[in-house]
Amino acid sequence: MTAISAWIKGQGALPQACFLSNRPSPQLPRQGGFTLLEVMIAIALLAIALTTLFGSQAQSVSLAATVRFNTQAPLLAQLKMAELTGSADRPAADSGDFGEDFPGFQWQLESKEVLLATSKIVNKLSDSLQRLILTVSWGEKGQYSYQLESYVLKKPEP
Repeated sequence: MTAISAWIKGQGALPQACFLSNRPSPQLPRQGGFTLLEVMIAIALLAIALTTLFGSQAQSVSLAATVRFNTQAPLLAQLKMAELTGSADRPAADSGDFGEDFPGFQWQLESKEVLLATSKIVNKLSDSLQRLILTVSWGEKGQYSYQLESYVLKKPEP
């Protein structure tokens, strides 16, 4: 007869082995893996790193566009100004684009009177000059703009 069956029948007390002891129970060997806290920390660090990376990438693209405009616009403006000042038929105001070679670049010409009222001699000179203002713009709604001014002799009147 076992100790438990003897106790059930009232034939004695339970042995000490049947009671819970303060000894820690044997644990199963720990399996490899990550805890939830470790995974959450790793995801947070990854999110911070990717946000920084994407921000710097966007800034790099913006700076590349600015550099592209700052190198091409002055050259295009000088080319167009030379073309306009060299022609016999110079319009007072005009606008256009630079064709398929430079998509998105537009130009606008504006002509103004020259006002140099410092002396009588310079004032006589200003009567024969014309001020040309050429504006080259690029981007949505003219986001980037470059302006070139030139003073040329007025066309002789027939």
